[in-house]
Amino acid sequence: MQNDTTRRQFLMNSGGGLGAIALSWLLEQEAHAQKGATRTHFPPKAKRVIQIFCMGGVSHVDTFDYKPELEKSDGKAMSNKGKVDTFFGQPGNLMKSPFAFKKRGKSGLWVSDLLPHLAECVDDMTFLYSMNAKSSNHTPATFFMNTGFTMNGYPCLGSWLSYGLGTENQNLPAYVVLPDPRGFPAGGSINWTNGFLPATYQGVAFRPGKEPIPSLFPPEGTDLRQRQAGMRLLSEMNHDFMEANPGDSTLSARIRSYELAAKMQTSIPEVVNFEGESAETKRLYGLENPAVVGFGKNCLLARRLLENGVRFVQVIHGGAFGSPRINWDGHENLIQNHREQAISMDQPVAALIKDLKQRGMLEDTLILWMTEFGRTPITQGVGAQGRDHHQHAFTMWMAGAGLKPGFGYGASDEVGYYATENPVAVYDFHATVLQLLGLDHKRLTYYHNGIQRRLTDVHGQVIKPILA
Repeated sequence: MQNDTTRRQFLMNSGGGLGAIALSWLLEQEAHAQKGATRTHFPPKAKRVIQIFCMGGVSHVDTFDYKPELEKSDGKAMSNKGKVDTFFGQPGNLMKSPFAFKKRGKSGLWVSDLLPHLAECVDDMTFLYSMNAKSSNHTPATFFMNTGFTMNGYPCLGSWLSYGLGTENQNLPAYVVLPDPRGFPAGGSINWTNGFLPATYQGVAFRPGKEPIPSLFPPEGTDLRQRQAGMRLLSEMNHDFMEANPGDSTLSARIRSYELAAKMQTSIPEVVNFEGESAETKRLYGLENPAVVGFGKNCLLARRLLENGVRFVQVIHGGAFGSPRINWDGHENLIQNHREQAISMDQPVAALIKDLKQRGMLEDTLILWMTEFGRTPITQGVGAQGRDHHQHAFTMWMAGAGLKPGFGYGASDEVGYYATENPVAVYDFHATVLQLLGLDHKRLTYYHNGIQRRLTDVHGQVIKPILA
């Protein structure tokens, strides 16, 4: 049989074939995304999460947990609590809050004047007044709050959600981290690790400034042909390595990260560009205030990332320890420390709540405000003006999808030392977050070293009274 295929037909078929391949790939990606959306165990209330993590230990008795008994007993020794357990072993006397508390909003929930902007949002917030944790040491306590374990090497909440739900976009990471512009937290990237999950589920940190991701773009003057030749050689070497090491996910994750990086060369400049934001929105986040602008930009960027399909955004407020001026670790002078930290955190987080609400996004977004532990109702040392670390009782709050707004759950004792009414463990908190995203914390598992691991280990109960 004679082959009547012309050169033009051959080229057309070749081009069409490549188009078909590309279309097939796109459809596969879309199917994968749809599959990710249906991995839930039951219908979700929330589609996305913003985690605000205040490093250093925010004092609950100076922010959200009003204790009139502290005012009455100011300067007296604390009694009836058994052995006083403090991190530095320097128990002092009870100290009243230097900040005035008022009932706020229609719900009448208490907030101190330290946080006037968040005080305007209490009717959208759900408070957990009876949190308790396993450690009063910063780094293990931070690990515990992020991963459910006090040791390094376990996946963070954002990684678990990325693993369980997949991604909603192909041009940005599923899990983005926005560190404090003043500095990385203690442990750095350990705070957004994928642990033993495949490396593709780790958080991707954006740095402040014009280049959020270092080395995303090739250096100026790079020879394009040499770069392409080098990439082809690298691809061949990677392919050979993966064939020789089929059980190693690190390289395949790295290759996917390079593929994603190529897409982010277009998406990142767009998402970090605030030129299209109104002057009113910029004022809302405090971008005109030098004391607020750094964290304010991160909160605004968090909203923009959610709009572009990012599943989990971790916004960190506070840098490394050893410098009380860039975190909430108020050992020596709690008044100065907490005032300085509150100025930069309060307005942007309140703006985030208001902005998401007016855009209709709060209905399916979950905001988590957390800290690794609270601070003691007693001073650190007799006659001192600071408070020590305290894991036995502290406050966190949530807002958004599936929650009872303007609602408080649990309570600490009369001075805020122990969680006495409906104590909430970190495992319970994690179980509830997963529940709101349609995941059963007992069924979201990953087999590792002979164990079906999960975020909540072998613990955790969903906090049903706070669910709408």
